[in-house]
Amino acid sequence: MGTLAVFALLISFAVAGLKLDREYQRGLIFRLGRINAVKGPGLYWILPLIDQKTQVDIRTKTVNIEPQETITADSVTIKVNAVLYYRITDPAKAINQVENYQIAVYQIALTTLRNVVGQNILDDVLQNRDKINTKIQEIVDEITKSWGIVIERVEMKDVEIPPSMQRAMAKEAEAIREKRARLIKADAEQEASIKLAEASQLMMKNPAALELRRLQMLTEIGAENNTTTVVMVPSDLLVLAQRLSDSLPNK
Repeated sequence: MGTLAVFALLISFAVAGLKLDREYQRGLIFRLGRINAVKGPGLYWILPLIDQKTQVDIRTKTVNIEPQETITADSVTIKVNAVLYYRITDPAKAINQVENYQIAVYQIALTTLRNVVGQNILDDVLQNRDKINTKIQEIVDEITKSWGIVIERVEMKDVEIPPSMQRAMAKEAEAIREKRARLIKADAEQEASIKLAEASQLMMKNPAALELRRLQMLTEIGAENNTTTVVMVPSDLLVLAQRLSDSLPNK
């Protein structure tokens, strides 16, 4: 009986030391309070009562940063939120260098988002999000590197602008579009006037071209089913009439 009891105790001792980690997990082993090894994935054995295991998930984690109210460099109050992706590369540092790495990453990302946005004007926040995202990622990654954590990506999600500023931006955009339309119209009129001037010079040199243009205009008027009849007098007759009028003696 004594042998069986000892054998059963040894089996229980051996089974108690068996640990299993999945592919995305690692086991940080503390032996008598000191780091002994990082094990996993798979099945392994530790010393019961002497070794303690802390399991760490090394998959990429997503952190939603709640909307933050901040003032841009041009004194506009806005609300921005973002999403951050990070991954643990060194489980030992993530557990020992910071008390709670999840809270720490969130807080540093939150404050960095507010500070970086506050250093840019509103137009940059709206138009150059990629640069701001990269800047936030670099700053946060520099801090979390000592914690064994790498920041993979930061993305600003929404930028909430006050209604009064939205109306002002809409008016500005409308004014810019109106200005562009007027410039295009002015350029078109200038080009048309140049072409008309060139055409008039050609017609003055060749009266037959002027008569052909008159006939073409009559054809266009007739094609529109108008009831008005237009009689075009050749310019040569007008010139002849003017010469006859000038040759007559004044009474």
